[in-house]
Amino acid sequence: MKLSGLVAVLLLLCAARRNSGISHPKPSCRYPPSQWCRSLEIAIACKVQKQCMEVNATRPNQSVPPVSVTLYYESLCPACRAFISQQLFPTWTMLQDIMTVTLVPYGNAKELPSANSPFTCQHGEPECRGNMIEACIIHLTGHSAFQIIYCMESSADVLSAARPCLQLYSPSTSWSSVDSCVKRGSGNQLMHANAAMTRALSPAHTHVPWVTFNGEYTEENEDKAMSSLFHLVCQLYKGVKPPACNGATVRLNRGFC
Repeated sequence: MKLSGLVAVLLLLCAARRNSGISHPKPSCRYPPSQWCRSLEIAIACKVQKQCMEVNATRPNQSVPPVSVTLYYESLCPACRAFISQQLFPTWTMLQDIMTVTLVPYGNAKELPSANSPFTCQHGEPECRGNMIEACIIHLTGHSAFQIIYCMESSADVLSAARPCLQLYSPSTSWSSVDSCVKRGSGNQLMHANAAMTRALSPAHTHVPWVTFNGEYTEENEDKAMSSLFHLVCQLYKGVKPPACNGATVRLNRGFC
């Protein structure tokens, strides 16, 4: 489910509980709130189908392609962590209906002709491990990956936060599956693919964070992204701007008891 939708759902549920004066238990479903509106079946199981329908009614025209934002980064790079936590994730939280985010953890790493240690990283071995953990999480969790990566990158200790962040945002994904990915070869394959994507950049990247929009990099867009990614995404979107871009309020047709 999209985070903006999640906020709306939670506000609706809280309002209903306050107005009724009755304390209701949480929906008896095995899905976290972030996935309540992911499908009709989940919405029904969690008893939030009405709220999810209202959230869906405010989404932009899906025939207009979203703005594609790709971030090439390193897991322990301070500038990358700041961009993810202060620009990219907050912008996605508000504008995820009109943008997609692709994360490529690799950055300034290098591939080596060594079976035991095939990568070397700018911030040492811990960063190589962090890059691979995040690559495995992206591969294994899909829809929830960005929330997990944000949770890790905004934490005091990126590596120590990996397991609890995974459990929080993707409880159905076991830590053992991530650990197996890192230790048994799959992680190396994912990192090789990220290395190939990074090397294929044109122009070649000279630093991280390196951000492309709809597959293209320009210094002008980079400058705008570093100062206000939110406004840049609104500017680049070709469809009717969502209310968040215009600063307008939307009143949902909701009932009260």
